[in-house]
Amino acid sequence: MKIIKFKKKEKFKYKRKVVINDLILNMFVGIHNFEKKKKQRVKFNIEIFTDPYVFPNNKDLKSIINYEEVVSKIEKLTNLKHHKLLEDLSENIFNMIFQNKLVKKVNLKIEKIDILKKTKSVGIEVSKSKV
Repeated sequence: MKIIKFKKKEKFKYKRKVVINDLILNMFVGIHNFEKKKKQRVKFNIEIFTDPYVFPNNKDLKSIINYEEVVSKIEKLTNLKHHKLLEDLSENIFNMIFQNKLVKKVNLKIEKIDILKKTKSVGIEVSKSKV
């Protein structure tokens, strides 16, 4: 029996992502009473993986993820209300980002910068993808 190998027509395999590094916002977050009275610095690092086969078109901005728009929406979301948990905040951010049909996966890291004196930061890191 002879095995026949087919050549793939694809020359390249793409992985495309938008990266937002070290976005620092002042916001109300936390379960302690002092966290409800004073805003604290929170750092966001986000990777947004997009459909690699939708090619960017400079005449159609719907073909890309606009990082400026993502940052603006996160700012609005953090100003909207007090978030008790970073986990709750992360789910709200995921819901907002996944409204864009191009998004396939999001890696999100959220850190409270000044909350524990013995640490540089504390926080969560979550990854979510479409199945």
